Amino acid sequence: MPPKKKVESVEKPLLGRPSNNLKMVWVITLASCSCVRGLPSKDTRPTFRIVGLPNVGKSSFFNALTNSSVAAENFPFCTIDPSEARVAVPDARFDWLCDFYKPASKVPAFLTVTDIAGLVKGAAEGQGLGNAFLSHIQAVDGILHLVRAFDDADVIHVEGDLDPVRDMAIIHEELRLKDEAFLTKQVESRARDVTRLGKGGGAADKAKKEEFEILQKVHKWVVDDKKDVREGLWNGKEIELINSLHLITAKPVVYLCNLSERDYCRKKNKWLPKIKAWIDEHHPGDLLIPYSGVLEMQLTSMTSDERNAYLKGLQEKYELPVAVTSVLPKIIVAGYNALQLIYFFTGGPDEVRAWTIRKNTKAPQAAGTIHTDFEKAFIMAEVMKYDDLKELGSEAAVKAGGKYVQKGKEYVVQDGDILYFKAGQVNAGKKK
Repeated sequence: MPPKKKVESVEKPLLGRPSNNLKMVWVITLASCSCVRGLPSKDTRPTFRIVGLPNVGKSSFFNALTNSSVAAENFPFCTIDPSEARVAVPDARFDWLCDFYKPASKVPAFLTVTDIAGLVKGAAEGQGLGNAFLSHIQAVDGILHLVRAFDDADVIHVEGDLDPVRDMAIIHEELRLKDEAFLTKQVESRARDVTRLGKGGGAADKAKKEEFEILQKVHKWVVDDKKDVREGLWNGKEIELINSLHLITAKPVVYLCNLSERDYCRKKNKWLPKIKAWIDEHHPGDLLIPYSGVLEMQLTSMTSDERNAYLKGLQEKYELPVAVTSVLPKIIVAGYNALQLIYFFTGGPDEVRAWTIRKNTKAPQAAGTIHTDFEKAFIMAEVMKYDDLKELGSEAAVKAGGKYVQKGKEYVVQDGDILYFKAGQVNAGKKK
């Protein structure tokens, strides 16, 4: 028999705002790096917002992630207004480049995290502080869905008992219902406009009718089929309309499961298989990351030596074959990847910087993240691979090895590229 053909997975296009100015609900934001002079003209800020029921550990997670001090009291709605902070995206490549160039300025990629009050059943209809919180979620680029899987009689559960699967279904439904109400209003409003257009009309009228047909398709998907927009297969024109609507269910989601310290260290919890099964059934492909809010909060209050000693003590206490580690770096990177973001580096004695871009960004648009003039007057990009620089030890050696290359407008920037841009002079507009 002939060998089976390898099936390649196709990455879905990311729904959401098409620019690099992104936000996410945990809300995670990013900033970037440069060796080319000039102030950046685009603020690259991917944002996640943390969502979940009250008292599942959202504010404690936010505090641990950002080393801040948001109130984390044991009652619903202790967080009223969103709290926002940013954290650096950990990357060994950036650290190595800083050691290599020893720059005066170091600017890593950043992720902005926003903490909002817990959602409750009926939030879409105004329960709790419902609609205000849901509007906060509409303003970001991704969702960090935190679910509680630890028993603690001293920590109130808003639903009365512990059932993470039920809790996840509640949050998911509230987010879908918010989109349902929004889409229904949009269909009703635009239907009147389309009716007034009649059967004829020019190109503009036909475009409006086509948009309305797409809107009806999305409405049916969310309202009748009760599915998330991000799980549909949409063509280019459909995505263009969806991106203009800022729908909550179009945003990427990363799930966090808050465990006790003991369960996290032993990697065992009776709810984890059930949570994973629910995600695989309803949202296949979404990432689940177990973590312990109690452990992470303790680690933030310790010095480096104290943390190492404490983690080693946990390994001995639970007789574990490998050391216990913080999962926060993995969570930060997961949020970044969920938005299909990468970054390229610029480096030199003045500055090492990581510039955030979307996957499949071409060289002129990547140059535009540094300054819009670099995109307008783009000539070429000089490209050096991080692995080549690290292996060969100097830029001169990379050039001598024929691995320092020049690329034009069609070059698609790869994650970890070290770039230097050449640009011409932008012609000023003629004075009248």
